[in-house]
Amino acid sequence: MTLIEIPIHLDTFKPGSAEVKALTQALATRAEAAEMLANERYMDALERIVTAMRELREFPDYDNVEFRALLVALLFDLAELHFYIKDFKQSEKEVDVIFRLLDLLNEADKERFAPLHIEAMALSTRILRSRKKALELLVKRQMKVEEISEKVNSGITAATDKLIEALRGVGQLLASSGDYRAGMKFLAEAIKLSKKRTGRVTRKEIKMTIEMAEIMMRVNSMRPRARRLLNAVLPHAIAQETIELEEDILALIEMMDARDENPSRWKTFMHKLGKATKERFTRKKSEEEESAEPVETGE
Repeated sequence: MTLIEIPIHLDTFKPGSAEVKALTQALATRAEAAEMLANERYMDALERIVTAMRELREFPDYDNVEFRALLVALLFDLAELHFYIKDFKQSEKEVDVIFRLLDLLNEADKERFAPLHIEAMALSTRILRSRKKALELLVKRQMKVEEISEKVNSGITAATDKLIEALRGVGQLLASSGDYRAGMKFLAEAIKLSKKRTGRVTRKEIKMTIEMAEIMMRVNSMRPRARRLLNAVLPHAIAQETIELEEDILALIEMMDARDENPSRWKTFMHKLGKATKERFTRKKSEEEESAEPVETGE
């Protein structure tokens, strides 16, 4: 993991003031934590971030924007580190405080802090253990982002890309663990956000749509929807001349066609195979139990 970058404007204070001293000391301690993280010394890094929080308490004005900006950065660090050491409850508490602070910071400077709001959404996507809660928060916070971000700048674009990848990663992880429907919800959010950011269907959206269809194919009742999805995205793949994606789409459609041929015969065969295996296992177990019985000898 790497520490999030939030530039702090020290030039807004008088040189040598209490404000500058507190911020400078906390920033120096945070820099030490970054070095420890680079060497995978996670507990030492956590101790340094906690120390930086104590040093920041010396700042005289808790309503100051620079104070709150650095506090948010340190809370990002703590949330990541507590999650890494599996203190999930504490990590979730820190995410909650991050959003409260960002609401205040965005009122002060939308252009500067809107990207951090999206960074926090990506962080919450990875950290929140309740996937229902994570999705609800994302929907709520995406509406907030629309309010605070009237125009897309490079910072927001980069942060949004990070959120999209976080959603995509969680979706793939859930699907790989067998929670297909939850995985699809996260992928759907990633696709929707990606389309909204670009304003068109790009290679990235096509790839994620294919991943979505692959998950749908694992649920029998959703295969017709998977087919419709693939047929809808195929013209986009052809138009963009993405040969490998076009081939992936056609291969998935062919797989579904193969599965649909004589499905009743296949199900009957698999049922018989399972039944025969079970019968053999039961018969073998009975024979073993009989052979294990003591032989009675006459006296």
